[in-house]
Amino acid sequence: MVITPGFQPGDDGSIPFTRSKIYCKRLTLKSSSALLLSMTNQDPITVETTVNAPIEEVWEYWTTPEHIKQWNNASNDWHTPTATNDLREGGTFTARMEAKDKSAGFDFGGTYTKVLEHKQIDYTMSDGRKVSIEFNDHGGHTHITESFDPESENSLEMQQQGWQAILNNFKKYAESQI
Repeated sequence: MVITPGFQPGDDGSIPFTRSKIYCKRLTLKSSSALLLSMTNQDPITVETTVNAPIEEVWEYWTTPEHIKQWNNASNDWHTPTATNDLREGGTFTARMEAKDKSAGFDFGGTYTKVLEHKQIDYTMSDGRKVSIEFNDHGGHTHITESFDPESENSLEMQQQGWQAILNNFKKYAESQI
């Protein structure tokens, strides 16, 4: 087991943490059965936009798989061919995101921890990171604020830009449906 310097495992193999928002990522190495723990202690990243559409319609476009497949991509050379959504606390969602030329792709999913219709969606991603999305009604316009825990493989700037691009694509799609 490889552990970030300064952290010593307890007798039961657990690692004592005194700081909040520290996340562990386990990777099984092909060459051995060792686990690699990587630590991140970053503030959440926030992206936001205002959609020129009523909150009821924004909510439908955000939560319905047929709509999700239309907007869930950061650029035109990517798409989401499949999506599922069980929108309730304890429910799960999945989205397959991939390059249109099939050169790359990944599954994105999580479990809902809080669902307040037309107000808030919180979930935990399959890697343990947390996401919170707030929807605020401004009389025919909907402000969306999405905060997420960063991962440790890509720069914070790249993550912010990628999630903002998807949110911008959502805005464009939702406004085109009106």
